[in-house]
Amino acid sequence: MTGKRSPREVLAASRRKDSRDKRARVLAVVDQIAARGDAVTFAAVAKEAGVSNWLVYAEGVREHIEAARKKQAGQPRRETQSGLSSSAASLRTDLELSKQQVAALRGERDRLKAALQRQLGQQLDQVGSADLVARVEELTRQHEVLTAERDTLRREKAGLEERLAESEEDLAAARSSLRRMIRAENAGPSPA
Repeated sequence: MTGKRSPREVLAASRRKDSRDKRARVLAVVDQIAARGDAVTFAAVAKEAGVSNWLVYAEGVREHIEAARKKQAGQPRRETQSGLSSSAASLRTDLELSKQQVAALRGERDRLKAALQRQLGQQLDQVGSADLVARVEELTRQHEVLTAERDTLRREKAGLEERLAESEEDLAAARSSLRRMIRAENAGPSPA
């Protein structure tokens, strides 16, 4: 009684069968993930089932995933039950231990800093006062030499400035004399 089906009918039947197979695979994956105690998420189901994200949100599949998620939300996590995650009390204890360790490290840092300051102070104290007196005398001698050089240079400068002023006066006089001579020469011989 089955007549020959058209290619269109064959293709439609094939698509329906493929869709049923994928949906069945998604539902099986949801059950497997929940049985393992892993978190049931839309992305995890789509990835593990090898289907598109669109399919896990499709009607009939979405409801099954949401039901599994609600069921998991009401149960304690497998990680907590098997000791894989920390409880709040354990985290508080770790925090308190960390605070104590930080305080101990700060104390050690302060002790080392004080010891270093004492050591540097001792090194400065070990520099003998004789060395300091010798250095002060050396600096005093250098100061006297430099002061004498400065005074000599100031005197030389004053002498040079004086010679420059004299030279400028001589130059001005020579220019004035030259101008008179040029005027007299340009005026020609005077009538007698």
